[in-house]
Amino acid sequence: MRSAKISLKALAICAPIFGAANIAAAADLGGSYKDGGDPAGDYSIESLKVGGILIVKPKYEGSKEYDVIGFPYILPSFSGTPGFFSRIDARGLDDVRFKVIDRDGFVAGPLAGYNLGRDEDDGDRLEGLGDIDGGVVVGGFVGYRWNALLFDVSYHQILGDSDGYEIRFGVESERKITDRVTLTGRVGATYADDSYMQDFFGVSEAQSANSEAGLQAFDAEAGFKDVYAQVGIKADLDERWSAQASLRYSRLLGDAADSPVTESEDQFMGLFGLAYKFNVDK
Repeated sequence: MRSAKISLKALAICAPIFGAANIAAAADLGGSYKDGGDPAGDYSIESLKVGGILIVKPKYEGSKEYDVIGFPYILPSFSGTPGFFSRIDARGLDDVRFKVIDRDGFVAGPLAGYNLGRDEDDGDRLEGLGDIDGGVVVGGFVGYRWNALLFDVSYHQILGDSDGYEIRFGVESERKITDRVTLTGRVGATYADDSYMQDFFGVSEAQSANSEAGLQAFDAEAGFKDVYAQVGIKADLDERWSAQASLRYSRLLGDAADSPVTESEDQFMGLFGLAYKFNVDK
């Protein structure tokens, strides 16, 4: 069970970073309706991309210690233009978006996903505080493209052990340096409500009494939880090989930074991926 949860955490981290490196486009399997895509589509597999991912991330939000996680993946590429799939944008395990509106610069639609929660054995300061079980995430997003920039805001409501929500603000840009190399960047901030902040950064009187680290009770209130910046690069090394790399830095703010469970306000996440494409014989 523990190893399964670690694998899910890896997926939860890699997808948003991949978004910065333009990997989220893996969910885009063809042209959209406005591009003349066929909703029925031709779902025959054209090629398979087989690769591996290495992730470096904090053990939990606010930790000063890091985990290194690696795992393989296989992504199929489909022939034809299935318009339905072109509207899916997988930015993270808790942020899978479906573009209902995508025209004249505007994008909008619902989102869904899963929040993995937190285990008390993720860090010494968490011992005795109990686990936070994961839950389904539902919400929506809206954005506007202006020249090379995409401005967006999204709402993420957790339905589980925690019933808090986040509102994420961001602006991102993508630039093709050469025919084979693409750079991306994103900056943003995250607002969290009272429930989210108390669940992940607060310490109740009961938790304080059970805390093996002797943490004092702490009431975490709603506010901006963090600001962040991330950069990514995607390179097609040749016709078969491709590589991805990205780095994200976030700075915890307010009660998230002042929380007794927080060991460091500075949070880094890094990712490197390498893949090889196989053509599928018809």
